[in-house]
Amino acid sequence: MTPKETILTAFKGGKPERVPVTLFGGGMWSIREYGTTFKELATDPDKMTDMLVAMSEKLACDIVYAGSGYNNFHASALGGRIKFREIGAPDLEEPLVHSEEDLAKLNIADIDKDDTINVVKEALRKTKEKIGDTYVVTMTAWGPFTLGARFVGEEEMMKATFKKPAFVEKVIDFATDLLIHLYEPLVDDGTIEVISLADPTASGDLISKRQFAKFAVPALKKFTDWARSKNAYTLLHICGNTTDRLELFPETGADCISLDHKTDIGKAKEVLHGKICFAGNVDPVAVMLQGSPEDVDSTCRQIIETAGTDGGFVLMPGCDIPPTVPYANIQKFISIAREWKLS
Repeated sequence: MTPKETILTAFKGGKPERVPVTLFGGGMWSIREYGTTFKELATDPDKMTDMLVAMSEKLACDIVYAGSGYNNFHASALGGRIKFREIGAPDLEEPLVHSEEDLAKLNIADIDKDDTINVVKEALRKTKEKIGDTYVVTMTAWGPFTLGARFVGEEEMMKATFKKPAFVEKVIDFATDLLIHLYEPLVDDGTIEVISLADPTASGDLISKRQFAKFAVPALKKFTDWARSKNAYTLLHICGNTTDRLELFPETGADCISLDHKTDIGKAKEVLHGKICFAGNVDPVAVMLQGSPEDVDSTCRQIIETAGTDGGFVLMPGCDIPPTVPYANIQKFISIAREWKLS
């Protein structure tokens, strides 16, 4: 099986020949390792393509993520300002939306005019042409709740879930429509087969199970229903300890849910196996960054033995990795899965 066939078999709930394995995103690490910056790549689709292809060979992950670290541009394209950082992903400087009136003034089609987003799309298409038969090539974005919080501001979003829930629902619905608009041409022309969404503001550490069910799940289901109607898979990452809401994840409609290292992977296997592919959950800091290759080895083996021998599972870190993770640790992380035969 190719890496692409391996990961798609798991997404369907099947058991591939070996354990599927991928980083989540990996943009910060890849750009630093390649020796460039987010700002430099933002204007050069050929260089971004070369970086993605070169890092796909170096990392040997089953998924290659175009646009990793550029997620905030999907909000800035509608009127925000981006601040580039020396190390790390670009930030949105300030919220755009303070009222329903502000929201009504935004034009989703403005995202089509953003130079950086168009660079990412061009690099995505070129990367798919070069390596898309071997690897899953995707483009990543914030999920609806997180994208909505980028428009409003995270702190205000948290307050509004209690004080102005109808406003929050309108913001999230707008964010969902924006994501569909972003991905639709890429899905329609066959560039993307798997959509990658990260919804960290819907974290188990930030909102309750009840809030997750009320605000995050319906928007995710709206998006994944659309994606499935287009025969596209959805990989969804949620940060924080989500052990208390594992049973809600199949309701999102995602094909695979990526779990934070704080989540009980054994409980995830118990609740999710046979209902939704799940992925995780090596600690990206304590193990991948601060640990030794031996620590990575023992952690990966423990996770696979607990949750990954019956199919419908992908070995992943519990979130995106820091840019300074030792390459030897990534090599060990990948090799454990690639050598672990399932059938």
